[in-house]
Order: sequence, then C-alpha cells, then structure tokens
Amino acid sequence: MSQSSHPVQRDTRAWQYQVWISFGIAISMCAIGLAWLPGQHLEQAFMVMGYMFCLSAAFVLAKFVRDKQADSSQSAGDTAMWRFVVWGGFAIAMGLTGWGLLGMDINPTYKAFLGVSWMYMITTAFTLAKMLRDKHESDLAMAIHRARSMRSVPRDPDVGTPQERV
Repeated sequence: MSQSSHPVQRDTRAWQYQVWISFGIAISMCAIGLAWLPGQHLEQAFMVMGYMFCLSAAFVLAKFVRDKQADSSQSAGDTAMWRFVVWGGFAIAMGLTGWGLLGMDINPTYKAFLGVSWMYMITTAFTLAKMLRDKHESDLAMAIHRARSMRSVPRDPDVGTPQERV
C-alpha cells in the first residue's frame, strides 16, 4: 500500500495485548512476592516503597529520554538539574531497592524471585511507556494527516461557507 493511505505505522493489537499482559504479570508477581515477604513490617514497607519508587522513576526516565530524543534539535528546555534529578532519581531508586533486597535476611530463592520480578517490572514499565507514547504519537500524526487531507478536498459550492453550515 502507498504511504499516503497509511502515513503512520501502528503497533498490532497482539503486541499491545502482550505488553499490557506482561506488565500485569510483572506487577502481580511483585505484589505477590511483597505480600508474602517474610520479615518485619518495616522491611516489607521499605520494599513496597522501593518498588513503587522504581516503577515511577522508570516511567519518568522513559518519558525524559523519549522527549530528549524527539526534541534533540531544541533540547526541550531541560536544565542540567532536571537531567540530574531524573537520572539520579532512577539510580537512587534502583540502588536503594537493590541494597534493601540484598540486605534482607530471607531465603536466597525468595530473594531471587523478588529480584527477577523487580527487573521484569522495570523492563515491562519501559516497554509499556514506549508503547503508550508510540500510540499517542501515531494518533496525533493520523489526526494531522486527516486534517490536511480534509483541507485538500474541494468544497461543494452548494454547501456554502462554514458559517452558513452551522
């Protein structure tokens, strides 16, 4: 097909389902692992906060990197301090959560489960953020394409001016 009939490449429904299902599985694995986490309540609370901090930092970093890539010619108005906050926040979230996980006095197999589910959550968060951003950009490009194509369609003289149509 010509590029004019399909100006935007979109993710398939199967891919969108796979991304959402993977993210749901990752969140479920983390939630189950944290819900059954042996140890003191303070350790459990620390790990829940760490996982949530990592998840939100992953989405912020994904947006920051994508914005930077999209606006590479303009620098998107980001300051050096904002770059430091985004990258530093992600590094601190990952570092503190990893440190907390390694320092817990729990079964090594359970630690491995928590570690793998945590990494799975982070990777699926980046994939989900990319898919959602791609969908937004393709919807925007499609709307622009439709608006341009409507402008190029000749008007019917019997319809009148836009004010008369209303």
